[in-house]
Amino acid sequence: MSEGAWAGTAEQMELAIRGYFDACNSGVAEAVAAYFTADATHYFPPGMYAGPFVGARSIGERWALAVQNFGSRWSVDSFIGDPASGRAVIEWTHRKRTDGVVLRGDEWYVFDRPTGLICEIRAYYASPQAEGADPARAARFSVRRAWVSAGLKGA
Repeated sequence: MSEGAWAGTAEQMELAIRGYFDACNSGVAEAVAAYFTADATHYFPPGMYAGPFVGARSIGERWALAVQNFGSRWSVDSFIGDPASGRAVIEWTHRKRTDGVVLRGDEWYVFDRPTGLICEIRAYYASPQAEGADPARAARFSVRRAWVSAGLKGA
């Protein structure tokens, strides 16, 4: 997954999450699975995907299928990491290119401290995308404009 010793810094957590998203976008199940502990769990809101994805292999296979079937492509829009707790949160965008669907939400990550692998993700989705709505806005809020005006990286 990553090179060097895992110290659990915010920078290492961000690199791990961004690397995981790159692996998801590759559509290679093994590349995705490499970011997780063997018994990792990816939770979703009730009623989605028939429940959580359990196990690194399952997580990798499910996202590889999303790339194959929907042309899925994910991006990390913002990141906050807490080294003291080994947890991080991101805001993301998921584009299902074959269907023209754009989803937004956030995810909470828990890292395995000895290895730096992801052991848990809890996903939270914004409301369903309204037809004709701008996917980069939520109630007139522009993520890019907010980041630029705050002078933060990621804009």
